[in-house]
Amino acid sequence: MNLTKILAHPRTIQAVTGLSRTEFDDLAVTFGQAVMENKRRASTAVSRKFGGGQKGRLASIPEKLLFILFYMKAYPTFDVLGAWFDFSATNACRNAHVLLAALEKSLGRKVVLPARRVSSMAALFARFPEMNDVFVDGMERPVQRPRSQKRQRKLYSGKKRNHGRKSVIVTDEKKRVLLLTPTKSARRHDKRLADKNGLFEKIPEKVTVWADTGFQGARKQHPKTMMPKKATRASPLTLEEKRENKTISGIRVVVEHAIAGIKRFRSVAERYRNRTPRMEDPFLWMAAGLWNLHLQHAT
Repeated sequence: MNLTKILAHPRTIQAVTGLSRTEFDDLAVTFGQAVMENKRRASTAVSRKFGGGQKGRLASIPEKLLFILFYMKAYPTFDVLGAWFDFSATNACRNAHVLLAALEKSLGRKVVLPARRVSSMAALFARFPEMNDVFVDGMERPVQRPRSQKRQRKLYSGKKRNHGRKSVIVTDEKKRVLLLTPTKSARRHDKRLADKNGLFEKIPEKVTVWADTGFQGARKQHPKTMMPKKATRASPLTLEEKRENKTISGIRVVVEHAIAGIKRFRSVAERYRNRTPRMEDPFLWMAAGLWNLHLQHAT
C-alpha cells in the first residue's frame, strides 16, 4: 500500500482511514509516543536492547497508523489485511493486537474517548458546565451466531431478528459521544440496560434528557426527560401529539448522527468476527473516540 499516494489525496485518505489528513497527522504524534512506550516495555520484558530484533514491514509511525486505521475502517480478514501490506495473516493478526492497544492509549491522551462508567458522568458535566441537553439511545452491533443454544438465546434480539450486543450511548448537542456503556447481550431492552448502569439517576436535574420510546418510564427517574408519546389501540395519537413527536424526533436526531459517525468504521458496523471477546468493546470505544477526534477538528 502506497502511503505517500494515499496521504496526498484527501478523498483517498478519508476512504482508507476514516480521517482527514489533518486529523491523521494530529493523531500520529500521540500514536507514535504510545508505540515507542509499548516497544520499550516489550524490550524490557525480554531483556533485549531497545531497538533490537528483526525489523517489521511497517517501518514508520505513519505506516503503522495507516495499518490499524485501515483495519478498523475496512475490517478485512487477516488474510486480506496481510495481502494488502505484504505479510502473512499471522503477522497481520499480531500487528493488529499490538497497534490497537497503542491506538487506544493515544486516543486516551487526546481526551476524546467517551466515558465507560456512569459514575464518571459528574466529571463530564463539570468539564462541560454549559451543557443543558443530552441525547440517549441504544446502539446494537451484530455478532456471529454462537454454537451454544444457551448463548444463542442470550444474544438474540427479537427486534433485529439477529444475534448481537448492545450499548447505551449518550451524546451532547454537538454530536460528541460522552458515554458509551459496556456492551451487553442484545436481548436486553434499552431501558433495562440504562437502569443496570443507573444512567438517568446520575444525570443532573437541570439537564434535559432527550430519548426515544425505548426508554419508557425514564421520567420517573429524571423528570426533565423528553420523548415522543407512544400510541395505543385504545388511544391513537392526535394531530397535535404527532406534531410534537415530530419536533422531538427532529431535535434528538443528533444522537442518530453520532451513531452513524461511529459506524463509518466497518469494524463496528459489520458482524463481529474476531474470536477474542475482549476485542469487541475496544472496537466500539475507539470508533467513538475517532468520531470525537473528527468533531474536535471540525469545530
